[in-house]
Amino acid sequence: MSKPSPARYRTTNWPSYTASLRKRGSLLIWLDKDMSWLAPHDGSPGRPAVFADAAIQFCLTIKVLFKLPLRQTTGMVASLLKMAGLDWAVPDYTTLCRRQKTLAVQIPYRRADGPLNLLVDSTGIKFLGDGEWQARKHGVQGRRQWRKVHLAMDTATSDIRAVEFTSSSDGDSPVLPELLNQIPEDEDIGTVTADGAYDTRRCHTAIIDRQATAIIPIRKNGRPWKANCPAAIARNETLRATRQYGRAFWKRWTGYHVRSRIEAKMRCLKAFGERIAARDPDRQTAEIQIRIALMNRFSALGTAEIVRVA
Repeated sequence: MSKPSPARYRTTNWPSYTASLRKRGSLLIWLDKDMSWLAPHDGSPGRPAVFADAAIQFCLTIKVLFKLPLRQTTGMVASLLKMAGLDWAVPDYTTLCRRQKTLAVQIPYRRADGPLNLLVDSTGIKFLGDGEWQARKHGVQGRRQWRKVHLAMDTATSDIRAVEFTSSSDGDSPVLPELLNQIPEDEDIGTVTADGAYDTRRCHTAIIDRQATAIIPIRKNGRPWKANCPAAIARNETLRATRQYGRAFWKRWTGYHVRSRIEAKMRCLKAFGERIAARDPDRQTAEIQIRIALMNRFSALGTAEIVRVA
């Protein structure tokens, strides 16, 4: 019996998608001439800030986008402002380093019509230790340290709607309620799709509290829960359907396999670098959030529309 041929896909919007990829390489697309570059005087005690948060975020965006050290970042920002015909002052590298620790990064996103369908997953990213080739060739010379990034992506727009940055020892399931809390209360959530690591009472309760449907496969050794709350009842229904129709059929029926899109988004996150440059946890959080802001901006410029043809 011959093996079935693999599925074939085709991109239907090559011209617009190619144009969006070209826009991503434009230098001035990241610069808004109407942004508030200088910080307003708020009357608080102490020395007032010279540069607004938007200016600091723009400089750090250039740093992350082109993988530059802080000093080279200031030089590139100065050249960009000169190209744009702006005589704005440029923050020095010490100002960027200091402000990165307390920066509230603004992450742009788009809201689609209808309920929000979220894909949730996590990945690790290194910030200290030898590279993969160094460790393979000569062995691990020192301690290698990692952090964990938790993401929630909108299936309609491919934008990251929530992000949490934790230590590598933290599990996935305790972070899901924090991700859902980042979604505005006035925005309806339709479904939350995640892998079996999120098959816990805390996750199911947090999803039910937002009046959403959990698409989470039951763990292979999963047993029915005591039906003393709506979350347990909904989870037991999933377990019953899985046992009756099979795990593979349940995944196709619920559309669980769309979760592969969030895994592809993890590769986009690491395209800016396999490790993060900052060492301080607060600065690391800002660096990850800037990566997310860049990814959402890329998605807004245009994405590929792919259909299955065979």
